[in-house]
Amino acid sequence: MCDNRIKKVIDNFKFKGDFVDVREFGSGHINKTYLVTFYNNGAEQRYILQQLNANVFKNIDGLMKNVFSVTSYLRDVIKEYGGDPDRETLHYIKTVDDKEYYRLQDDDSYYRAYVFVRDSISFNTAENADMFKSSGEAFGKFQRLLSGFDVDSITETIPHFHDTPWRYNNEFLPAVKANASGRLDTCQAEVEFVNKYAQQMDRLTSMIESGELPVRVTHNDTKLNNVMFDKDTKKCVCVIDLDTVMPGLALYDFGDSIRFGASTAKEDETDLDKVEMDLDYFKAYAEGFLGEAGEHFNQAEKDNLAFASLLMTLECGMRFLTDYINGDVYFRTEYPQHNLDRARNQFKLVADMDAKMEQMEQIIKNIQ
Repeated sequence: MCDNRIKKVIDNFKFKGDFVDVREFGSGHINKTYLVTFYNNGAEQRYILQQLNANVFKNIDGLMKNVFSVTSYLRDVIKEYGGDPDRETLHYIKTVDDKEYYRLQDDDSYYRAYVFVRDSISFNTAENADMFKSSGEAFGKFQRLLSGFDVDSITETIPHFHDTPWRYNNEFLPAVKANASGRLDTCQAEVEFVNKYAQQMDRLTSMIESGELPVRVTHNDTKLNNVMFDKDTKKCVCVIDLDTVMPGLALYDFGDSIRFGASTAKEDETDLDKVEMDLDYFKAYAEGFLGEAGEHFNQAEKDNLAFASLLMTLECGMRFLTDYINGDVYFRTEYPQHNLDRARNQFKLVADMDAKMEQMEQIIKNIQ
């Protein structure tokens, strides 16, 4: 499968060798991905080619500058300790014009490419606590290797991405007031749930302003399927999908991992009796994450890891609820109440985390 448009894009990147094949690859919901195969020096060489979603990512220049800056830094650090930079971080390929991405004028689409991480696989959900711990090690290592990176050198490509009080005041409350979809009477209990936590939403942003929490390079999409594992050993190899890499808090990455990976149910499970926060999974991830990066965090960061898990879950649920009230204009839905079901799911998880907060905080203290 290779139409003229895709072949034109391929010809504009510095791929090595002779072209063999290109086919659609993966199951991503945002970018369209292709696996491109070349034959170089007697061996097969595979690359990933992605069409970037310009509707989601408005600042392609900033995004790609962030990606190249961070991965170039990681490659240098990995080389210093004798690692394999071709497996332990992504290796992006420039265009024949030495650009960081290619813009196809025919339809004003945008493409970028990187080397396929050899002998690796990914998983959508953790098979057990050990696998979840391994993903914690991967994102912890990501933090550790970037601990010396100049965070001021990269761009905030999505402003206020994890600014919870901003999302509350500038997105949620206006949505409730406008009630554009006329659905407000179906979710009053959920609106009240969010409002109950309003006074806690600025806890982390206030600590940034006071200097207690340092701004670091953050991944901002720390799901399990953004970690590549060795296909034989099942150990983590590297972190991928760096589109949302930008300045933020390490707490955001930790909290979002727990939100997604330590829940006992999928995020749209409607039987809320099945939804809770698994303390064994929380402990496993924390051990992996702090085992890799703990010595680079200050005490305020460690003390707020458990709370960040609750806050990121609350923020996600609030975003689902906001979209439901607005009429489902952001998240893809499969039925009319999908976003409301997602919000209820996340709020059940928040309530369970709240009930287990002392246990979660004690787990962190024991790991330190």
